[in-house]
Amino acid sequence: MKKTLLAALALGLGYLTLWPVPLSPEVYEPLKAPAFTGDFEGNDAMATLEKILLPGEAVGPEDLAVMPDGKVYTTDLTGKLYRIDGEVPEFIEDLGGRPLGLKAGPDGALYIADSYRGILRWTGPGRLENLVSEVDGAPLIYANQLDISRDGTIYFSNSTDRFDPELLGGTKPTSVMTVWEQSNSGYVARRLPDGTVEKIADGFVYTNGVALSQAEDFLLIAETGRARVHKLWLTGGKAGERELFLGNLPGYPDNLEAQGDGTFWLAFASPRLPSEKLMPYPFLRKVVWRLGALVRPAPVHRGMVIQFDENGNILRNLQDPSGRFGVTTSALITGDQVYVMSLDGRGFGRGSASDLPEQQ
Repeated sequence: MKKTLLAALALGLGYLTLWPVPLSPEVYEPLKAPAFTGDFEGNDAMATLEKILLPGEAVGPEDLAVMPDGKVYTTDLTGKLYRIDGEVPEFIEDLGGRPLGLKAGPDGALYIADSYRGILRWTGPGRLENLVSEVDGAPLIYANQLDISRDGTIYFSNSTDRFDPELLGGTKPTSVMTVWEQSNSGYVARRLPDGTVEKIADGFVYTNGVALSQAEDFLLIAETGRARVHKLWLTGGKAGERELFLGNLPGYPDNLEAQGDGTFWLAFASPRLPSEKLMPYPFLRKVVWRLGALVRPAPVHRGMVIQFDENGNILRNLQDPSGRFGVTTSALITGDQVYVMSLDGRGFGRGSASDLPEQQ
């Protein structure tokens, strides 16, 4: 009996310390996460939002796009497209894939960052074309969000070139793996109007939201894995230079949305996790990964979105401690309505923009 127990213990220890895992954690020493105080003071401002459910059992309205005619579109986890400007979301077409970022182009088309297929362009039912499926000769395996300049240049993020979400069961588990590994395998690229595709910034730990400034002289880039937002200058004497814009945020930033008036919305997929204490210890992170999904880090369902100006001043801070709208991924005001979207929720939040509190 004793020998059996010792053998079982040896096997267990061997598994926890030696079993191969698909990630190679890198040393990272994060700053202490700030509390929900000051500009990020805790509140329940999202309580005024109505929860709008997608048809059937659909989940995952990650992002939204406002078309030139004012129509609002979103997609779900399985690639279905909906128009959501009415009382009830209306199914339009099954696009397939896993659409994440959405944006209306200056040509009136809907542009899509599809995490399985790349950058797509939709001009109506049955009319979907793939614009970008590779960058620098390598497959674009995790397109996440995009923004489009007035001349039609498409700026887009690739969260990682290490892990393919289509092969790993979806974007959520792949995002957890990428952040847990802390490899700087994410990048931002652009597609010029002539079709040329080029990388413009790399070295990010899970690149996520991107948004152009009103003058299109810089691009904001959300780096989920390091809880910060960068500014990449596109024009002028600083063109190509990168600066820290918002650092050491209280949550993991997701999509960025340009409001169109010189302000931006940033959604947080989750508050910062206590498991960050293990970031300096790659070996222990491998052990945790071997223990399985139940003990691996996972997003906390606590919704939060902020609105800020081009100088980084926080204008609005909307939170949902109840988790009714977690995991929050996007926010935007269109007309007299504000929308708050979700990665894996059954629907999204919608309410009167005039009811939103502003920072004191």
